[in-house]
Amino acid sequence: MKTPQLLNYARDRWIAGEGTLVELPSAIDGSPVAATGSGGLDFAAMLAHARNVGGPALRKLTFHERARMLKALGQAIMARKEELYELNYATGCTRKDGWIDIEGGAGTLFSFSSKGRRELPDAYVLLDGQLEPLSKSGAFVGQHVFTSLQGVAVHINAFNFPVWGMLEKLAPTLLAGVPAIVKPASPTAYLTEAAFRIMIEAGVLPPGAVQLIVGHVGDLFDHLTCQDVVSFTGSAQTAMKLQSHPIIARESVRFIAERDSLNASILGPDAAPGTPEFDLFVREVCTEMTVKAGQKCTAIRRALAPAEFIDAAEGAIRERLANTKVGDPRAEDTRMGALVNRGQREDVKAKIAEIAAAGARVVAGDPEAQAGPDGGAFLSPVLLRADDPWTCDAAHDVEPFGPVSTLMPYSDLDDAVRLANRGRGSLALSMFSHSPEAARDFVLGAAAYHGRMLVIDRTNAKDSTGHGSPLPVLTHGGPGRAGGGEEMGGIRGVKHYMQRTALQSSPAMIAAITDQYIPGGPKHVVETHPFRRRMSELIIGDTLQTKSRTVTLEDIEHFAHFTGDTFYAHMDEEAAKASPIFEGRVAHGYLILSFGAGLFVDPDPGPVLANTGLENLRFLTPLYPGDSMRVELTVRSKSLKSEDTGVVRWAVEIFNQKDELVASYDLLTENVP
Repeated sequence: MKTPQLLNYARDRWIAGEGTLVELPSAIDGSPVAATGSGGLDFAAMLAHARNVGGPALRKLTFHERARMLKALGQAIMARKEELYELNYATGCTRKDGWIDIEGGAGTLFSFSSKGRRELPDAYVLLDGQLEPLSKSGAFVGQHVFTSLQGVAVHINAFNFPVWGMLEKLAPTLLAGVPAIVKPASPTAYLTEAAFRIMIEAGVLPPGAVQLIVGHVGDLFDHLTCQDVVSFTGSAQTAMKLQSHPIIARESVRFIAERDSLNASILGPDAAPGTPEFDLFVREVCTEMTVKAGQKCTAIRRALAPAEFIDAAEGAIRERLANTKVGDPRAEDTRMGALVNRGQREDVKAKIAEIAAAGARVVAGDPEAQAGPDGGAFLSPVLLRADDPWTCDAAHDVEPFGPVSTLMPYSDLDDAVRLANRGRGSLALSMFSHSPEAARDFVLGAAAYHGRMLVIDRTNAKDSTGHGSPLPVLTHGGPGRAGGGEEMGGIRGVKHYMQRTALQSSPAMIAAITDQYIPGGPKHVVETHPFRRRMSELIIGDTLQTKSRTVTLEDIEHFAHFTGDTFYAHMDEEAAKASPIFEGRVAHGYLILSFGAGLFVDPDPGPVLANTGLENLRFLTPLYPGDSMRVELTVRSKSLKSEDTGVVRWAVEIFNQKDELVASYDLLTENVP
């Protein structure tokens, strides 16, 4: 039977690569699964198509429209997930491993879709921070904004997560309005191509939004510009080769790297054998060694334990690993499948030998034993032990990308911090401790070297997602040898594919540019109360101007006694006058807010469902007895929370009888869309 050939997707067409093809073997038995190649592709034309067709099409969509597109892509993946699970076995992964990759990838799309609809405006420009006054009159202001880059995101992915690895980059990229060219690692490109095909067939992506290269990238880098982004996951050696490309330097191409990482896990000094934290540590080390056969960029490569607990830790880990069944990933009793191919297995074995030669010894598993069916890339989990971690340099420098971890002792917490940091930067670090003091000291000493840190104990272990699970809402990246980049992290990840620009102009002009109300910008006074209108009927800048209310001394005293807030500035005339701030007794800030709500709230049931909070509250001018107050309530921005509810952000401005601004804040309400 002829080996099926994977296809590239270039300029909205499926194209077979020309010339010599590379066969991709099954991890289970070495038989060919697919052939791949990208010969004959016009890479310059692919970039041009993305910039000239995909980019403009995506930028015509608002953040909310792009977010709904991500949701549809996630639904398409989930609807056809069984097709992907079947291919997943050939990569050496169990169904549980595949769940992390396939459904975890779809979950990342859902997460970014949700955050995009909840946290971004239904607009094209993202505001960054507050308005900056640049003149006394307020007619000239500054506002930082993010807009979509007008280039292409080139995604170069690793073999270990062929679906999630693609989707964790695509989600923030597409939400930012930037087209992407995806280049998966060849060993598992057949699974990436299948997931990519599902997304294309979903019919929700605009032309030019995504393209796929299943082979070498040829002269692609020669045609990059300052508007492009390269997002890379893989080895440090390959990352440095790509990052040193002359075009990357000449054009200042953004380069995001997620590469080698010798992640550590720390057994706290309080976590003696018999404590829940000791058992949790042992379980997590074994889990991270065996999930995906240890082929995870976040896996625990270095397990640190107090010197007095090291023997107990070794024994417990060894016992647990002995019960790990290695074999065909399709078998129900298999707990760990194979490495991606035999070449990868030989590389891991060579790294084990290198660490052992530096002073460590194998205390569990046998790198040379046949661990699974003949012809496959199976390897038993291997635990090494380095009793002198300060002389075993390879334990901190060499990453065996497989089911391997090195156990080592530390003398005290400072020693543990130095050993953890000796990895020169990692993606993830975990600490198992029930001591807040130990956790605080360790985090303060080590956080600068690690992108994500977990402190796990008996109170949170059940809810914890574990050491090795990157989450869409948190930064995934790390300093130093881990690459220095960041991916995901919710809206932070989206901003990697956008340009921050400082706008300087009038409030009216900036409001027009951003399609969002800016304090001092134009308002549209409405007669019908805006609380009587659905969110879709509201227009940015719609403003309700309320009648005035006079605040009396009796109001202030009643509020003070009713609430118990008898602060001197409200109740003692002489003390208030003596203050450098006030001229006499003043109204409570919360009284002003309460009276303000009484002026603008429409009480009857309607499209406004609930007040969900207020932000950016400022009290600017004191309100004295006899002063009056009025409110201007303005639609600032809108976000769709779900199919049934949305969030309206209102600018609330409270003025006195002199039209001086007394207080301002953003009100959030949940509305019927």
